[in-house]
Amino acid sequence: MTPPGHILLLLLLPAAAAQMSTGSCSGCGPLSPLLLAGLVAADAIMSLIIVGVVLVYARPRPGRRLNHENDKIYINVPGRG
Repeated sequence: MTPPGHILLLLLLPAAAAQMSTGSCSGCGPLSPLLLAGLVAADAIMSLIIVGVVLVYARPRPGRRLNHENDKIYINVPGRG
């Protein structure tokens, strides 16, 4: 649950945003298409690297068995052993 102080802060955020001046950004403008393409390409490359690392570490290893229960012998348990 959220503490009561955080709820008050969330309720005051729109009022604080309305008090800020809109001309406080000096020198910012729209992104150039080349910079935007570079950011999209960098994001795609990082996503592929993350997917590759996950696939390498998530694959089953030779010699390791995922189900160790097949090696156990159960006595007086119907359907096992």
